[in-house]
Amino acid sequence: MVKQYPFYFKATVILFGLILLVYVLFNLQDIMIPLAFAMVLAILLNPVYNRLQRNRIPKIPSIILTILMAFLLFGGIMYFLSSQIIKFSDLLPVLKEKMSALNTQFGEWAQATLGITVQKQVALVNEALNNSKALVGSTLSTALGTLGIILLMPVYIFLFLFYKPLILNFLFEVFAEENFKHVAEILNETKTAIQSYMVGLLLEALIIAALNSTALLILGVEHAVLIGVIGAILNLIPYIGGIIAIALPVLVATVTKDGYSTQMGILIAYALIQFIDNNILVPRIVSSKVQINALISIITVLLGAALWGVPGMFLSLPMVGILKIIFDRIPDLKPWGKLLGDTVPTRHKGELWNLRKKRADLKP
Repeated sequence: MVKQYPFYFKATVILFGLILLVYVLFNLQDIMIPLAFAMVLAILLNPVYNRLQRNRIPKIPSIILTILMAFLLFGGIMYFLSSQIIKFSDLLPVLKEKMSALNTQFGEWAQATLGITVQKQVALVNEALNNSKALVGSTLSTALGTLGIILLMPVYIFLFLFYKPLILNFLFEVFAEENFKHVAEILNETKTAIQSYMVGLLLEALIIAALNSTALLILGVEHAVLIGVIGAILNLIPYIGGIIAIALPVLVATVTKDGYSTQMGILIAYALIQFIDNNILVPRIVSSKVQINALISIITVLLGAALWGVPGMFLSLPMVGILKIIFDRIPDLKPWGKLLGDTVPTRHKGELWNLRKKRADLKP
């Protein structure tokens, strides 16, 4: 006979387990973030590795070629962005001059409208600059951490692909034999979901970059291609990245052009692109077999940012997708899988129960 524990006991144990898990993930983020990225990328690169293996290329050379192809693609993207950034640096003197003029205009407006003297404004700016020193240090630390992730990534991906049979055998052996079917289904769906999600994101980013760049070129915005590509990268962060992506070209147009017609054009163009993205690209290209509803997506992205910063924002949705696959396969966790999903019932069960109760009361 299985002993049944009261609800408050089980809830306390679950809550304590979640707190312990978050504590471990937060304090070990320097180790866990590159491991998480490497796991996702290893799953994404697995078809390339398998194809090389089918062509009778030995195991280790297959892994090395797979990683080399991935980093050549990554290096090409970084080369393109760096060349565009170098061109953008030629605009810095003009931006500095325009920003200085806008700052003077704002200072005059603040003194005339809000009654804040120029001396007070200078004091506030100096105080903000002093407070930003810690932020600069934090940013440099994040940059060094990112460099460390990039250097560790090939090693982790190599080891994940090399020890793939060992890891899969472990996942099967920790469960009873009667659960092998469920384990195989979860692993297969997880692999398919991550691969389709990541490939879909890359295709979406390419299309959004092209649309952004075309719109900004038509509007005559300086360095339209660079800003369009950065906007597409920011758009990979669900809901939040799109807002930042709009702010960047608006800011550049403000400091490089007179009037506000270009800014209005950017807002209209980006609103149209977002409509195309949300209603055409995401449902048909990005959406995989696992659907996460908008509420859970926003909460997940914010929690990922609070836990692991920007890397957490990118990793949050694939990880929640894996959890949904697991929840859908375990009977006791199916309600949680439905909560994460985007299938909305027309009526909730409480309402249906009330209707049945009313009909039962009306019967003679």
